[in-house]
Amino acid sequence: MGKVTGFMEFERVEEGYKPAPERLKNYKEFVIGLDDEQANTQAARCMDCGTPFCNNGCPVNNIIPDFNDLVFNGDWKEAIDVLHSTNNFPEFTGRICPAPCEAACTLNVNQCAVGIKSIEHAIIDRAWESGWVKPQPAKNKTGKKVAVVGSGPAGMAAAQQLARAGHAVTLYEKNDRIGGLLRYGIPDFKLEKSHIDRRVEQLKAEGVVIRTGVMVGELPKGSKVTNWAKETISPVFLQQDFDAVLLTGGAEQSRDLLVPGRDLDGIHFAMEFLPQQNKVNAGDKVKGQLRAEGKHVIVIGGGDTGSDCVGTSNRHGAASVTQFEVMPQPPVEENRPMTWPYWPMKLRTSSSHDEGCVREFAISTKEFFGEKGKVTGLKTVQIEFKDGKMVEVPGTEKSHTADLVLLAMGFVNPVATVLEGFGVDKDARGNARAGTEAAGGFATNVPKVFAAGDIRRGQSLVVWAIREGRQAARAVDEFLQGCSDLPR
Repeated sequence: MGKVTGFMEFERVEEGYKPAPERLKNYKEFVIGLDDEQANTQAARCMDCGTPFCNNGCPVNNIIPDFNDLVFNGDWKEAIDVLHSTNNFPEFTGRICPAPCEAACTLNVNQCAVGIKSIEHAIIDRAWESGWVKPQPAKNKTGKKVAVVGSGPAGMAAAQQLARAGHAVTLYEKNDRIGGLLRYGIPDFKLEKSHIDRRVEQLKAEGVVIRTGVMVGELPKGSKVTNWAKETISPVFLQQDFDAVLLTGGAEQSRDLLVPGRDLDGIHFAMEFLPQQNKVNAGDKVKGQLRAEGKHVIVIGGGDTGSDCVGTSNRHGAASVTQFEVMPQPPVEENRPMTWPYWPMKLRTSSSHDEGCVREFAISTKEFFGEKGKVTGLKTVQIEFKDGKMVEVPGTEKSHTADLVLLAMGFVNPVATVLEGFGVDKDARGNARAGTEAAGGFATNVPKVFAAGDIRRGQSLVVWAIREGRQAARAVDEFLQGCSDLPR
C-alpha cells in the first residue's frame, strides 16, 4: 500500500452533511464529499493486510485495496478504471449502499473501518467531472437480440454488459422513466435522478434501445404497485421476437399489515407515498398527492424504506413523525469479535432520523381506529422474545394519534403475473426459480428466459442487483455465443 503505517497515523473522517434546517427546505443531496486531501488521507488508512476481506464483503467484489492505493498516489484516472471493472454504477453505490465492505474491513476488527464508500464516491464524482465516463459501444455486433425486462440497477447493468458484448438489447420499463426503485423508491435527497439520467444517455450511446411505459404482462387486479404504463406487451411476443429474455424486475409486492381497521383512509404503503414525491420533484403533476404536512405521521417498519418515509414526511412539514420497529433496539456498538467480517447487528441512525423522528422498538400494531372512514390513530403493544417466539408484554397496550400511516415493512415477492405470463417456476417465497451456477446460471425453467436481481433473490441491496445483472449478462452471453468474455 501507498502508506503502510497510515492506519496507525490517521483517524477515519466521515463525509459531512449540510445542516438539517437547510436540507429540509429542498430535496437536493446534502452529503459533503471528501476533498482531495481527505480522500488521500482516508486511502492511506487502507492496510497492507494480506487478505483483503473487503473484496468478499463487497457483493460486486470491488478491488478495493487497488483503488485506495491509486487514490493515495493521486492516480484518479486509473482508480475509476479499476472501480468500473467490477461496478457499472459506482455513483449509485457510493451514495446509497450500506457498505458491507466496511464491515468486512480488517481494520474494523478493533478500529474504525477504512472509509471505502466515501472514497468510491469521490472517485466516481471526479470521473464525471473530468469527462472520463464515456460510452463504450461494441466494435462488433453478434446479430443476437436480447430483451431485458425491468430497468432497475440489475436491468441497467445487464443491458450495458450485453450491449458491450455486441448484442442488440432492448430495455423495457413499465414506468415512464428508467431506474426502477432507484427512480421511484429512493428519495432525491439520497440520490438525485440526474445520476440515473447520465447513465441512461450512456446506455443509449452504447446501443441499448429503451422503451418506457411498457408493461410486460399485466398487473394483478387491484395491485398497488407503481405503474404508469401506456402499453402492454405479451410475454409470448418477447419469447418469439428475441433470442433471449432476461427478467430483472423488482420484488415490488409490499408486505401488508392485516389488522382491524386496515381499510381506513390514510393508511398507505410506502411505495404509494414515495414515488409520488419523486414524480413531483421531476416536474410532473400528481393529482391527489399523498402529503404529510400538518399531520401526525406513523411509519411502521424500521428499515431504509421507513427512514425514507421519515425524511420525506419531514420535508412535507409533518406535525410529528414516529417510526415503529417490531424488533428490539440493537446495541449501539456491535460485538466485533463475534460478527466480523460479517454484517453486524447494531443501532443505525440515518440522516433522516437526525432531522426529527421518535423511534420506538419492540412494538407491534394491534389495531387501527378512526372516524368517518379516516384513520385517527392506532393501538400498539410492547413485545418481547421468549423461547424464540414473539409474545406480548401484558399491560403495555397504548393508543397513538395518527393522521397518516405509512407501511414500510419490506417487500415479499415480485408481481406474480410477470412470472406467470412467462410460465416461470417460483420458489417458496414467490420469486423466480433460477440458480447461479456457472453452467446455465440464472436460467429459468422456460427456454431462453433468465432471471436476476430482486425478482430472483428477493428484496435486497442495490449492490447485489448490480452484481446479479452483471453475472446474468455473462450467462446470457454464454447461452447465445457458447462462451463469454464478460467478467463475472
